[in-house]
Amino acid sequence: MEVSETSKKTEQILNDLTPGERTVCPLPHDGYLFLEHDVPSLLIYRKKPDDKATLRLARSGASYLIIGEESFDFFQEFISKLTEKMASKFGSFILLEIFSGNTNSTEFVIRGPSHKLPVSLDVLKDELCKIPSRKYNVQLTARIEQTKQRQLEEVTPLFSIEDIKAKGGTLIGLEVPPVYRDVHDNVYPVYFRKFRDSFVEAIQKAIFEFVRVQTTSKLANFHALGKRDIHSEVFKIDKQLTEIESSYQFLLLVAPVNIQALRERFFETNFEEINTYHYRLLPVDPDLLKRKLYNLRIDEIDDPALSYLFDEKREEIDHQLTMLKERDSKNFFYSSVRLYKGLEKNVLTEAKLILQNISEDHTQEDRLLIDANAFAKLAKEEFNYFKKQAPDYQGKVHIRDDVNIIMVSRGELYLPSDYKMTQNGANALLQHEIGTHALTYYNGSQQSLSQMAAGFADYDALQEGIAVLSEYLIGGLSGNRLRILAGRVIAGNALLNGAHFKQVFNLLHREYGFSKEPAFNITSRMFQGGGFLKDIIYLKGLVELRDYLVDGGELEPLLAGKFALKHVDVIKDLTDRGLLTPPKLKPRYIEQKDFKQKIDKLKQGLALSKMI
Repeated sequence: MEVSETSKKTEQILNDLTPGERTVCPLPHDGYLFLEHDVPSLLIYRKKPDDKATLRLARSGASYLIIGEESFDFFQEFISKLTEKMASKFGSFILLEIFSGNTNSTEFVIRGPSHKLPVSLDVLKDELCKIPSRKYNVQLTARIEQTKQRQLEEVTPLFSIEDIKAKGGTLIGLEVPPVYRDVHDNVYPVYFRKFRDSFVEAIQKAIFEFVRVQTTSKLANFHALGKRDIHSEVFKIDKQLTEIESSYQFLLLVAPVNIQALRERFFETNFEEINTYHYRLLPVDPDLLKRKLYNLRIDEIDDPALSYLFDEKREEIDHQLTMLKERDSKNFFYSSVRLYKGLEKNVLTEAKLILQNISEDHTQEDRLLIDANAFAKLAKEEFNYFKKQAPDYQGKVHIRDDVNIIMVSRGELYLPSDYKMTQNGANALLQHEIGTHALTYYNGSQQSLSQMAAGFADYDALQEGIAVLSEYLIGGLSGNRLRILAGRVIAGNALLNGAHFKQVFNLLHREYGFSKEPAFNITSRMFQGGGFLKDIIYLKGLVELRDYLVDGGELEPLLAGKFALKHVDVIKDLTDRGLLTPPKLKPRYIEQKDFKQKIDKLKQGLALSKMI
């Protein structure tokens, strides 16, 4: 390319800088630019052989420049003009050049003006030291070096410090210990992902301190310095994960189809005989799905947040597929423990307190019970409420003989044909199933990532926590309902301790005062598949959600899709970057006159037994 042509390319890029826009393009001489126009910072990396992993670190930034191995003068001129342009716009512009240190190094060396940027560089040092290392037999350290030599001694400087300062820029050099690869540039993939995620966050926090103090930028927090553009391959992986999970209905496939016959026989024999569970034939081959699952190149995703979420989800789908193969075996139970993370002592304590303080109510609040058809009509009214907020909303109800529980799958409601409930119970169930599960499915389906509708890993606990909370907020949470949730935890704990079906039933029926029907329902659900711990997450999710609210968390952002409480910061990060949006649909209970009063009580640490 002629000099005049390269100059023309440079001028074109600089003239096209527009607020809210980005520049993504190759540069002459094998360079590459990814620039967010409202981000007054730039990561810089110079290509060199056998150092692809460090290149990936650079490409994880919101704005970065890759310098080719030739025509260094061109890149110097380009960076100089870009710095001048961005500094005139923001008051200052920070350039952070990253490069790998010696092969055996375990120390980050931050080369910069520590006397002028003490906070930013201290933040960078402290955050880099937090990168996971000890359990991987690596001892990372970091130090700040006050020097005008911002790169390795044998490397040509990008600029003189005086020149870049005159343009309004600040240059920092960061020597990165290449502990994530061997001497042949073979990456340790598992550790590299953890290293990269923490490294990128450290960079973002340090740059944000600079941006906040030294520039006129309006960036609200360090999350805004993350990637805002998702590569098409990421969307492809997201879609493929969803397609794999959507090819089977996990809860339906682990639920028995002969539950009514099992109940009748158990009661006829005075709680002595429980027949064999029968299940639906598997419509998929778990091994083939696993092959597809691990063909997904999640390891090549440069965005740390998305890489973390997708890797977690792949592992969860793997566990589910294993469990489908292992139905009606002891291995199913062991996989269930892994999937649902066991049972915490504080949740068991809460369950016991509920059962100690609330007795089973044998009276009917409403003498008139409504059936599945009547509930279906109420469900359609709730769908119409959503339709007023989002005209494209479509809700469906299925009344079936082969389901034993009310559930929502892919946003659609499934009802057992023989199900009956009180009117008050129906109101609670409407908000549980439709006001939570169907609502978050729709809100998730409006996001750029399909996993927000399908559900990121471990989303169940938060979903069920919100769902039970909605019963409380609508005024439909009863003592019996709380007892059932607590009973599930008691049953789960007994199962974990080796109890069999009759032992768990008798524990609930005789020691905790459950009538035979709820005792059977709790027990039969706990033993489906071979031992299924999902039911413990209802109370677990409620406990965790209450504690989240006590700590100052807000409810509404949790309705944007299906994810876990541990993902709140990641979801906020993606939302701040414009990759996700706030929830479109809002549930009916938010309009309740006492909504704020009830939420405030929870934020003050309301005991679960006082929620009725």
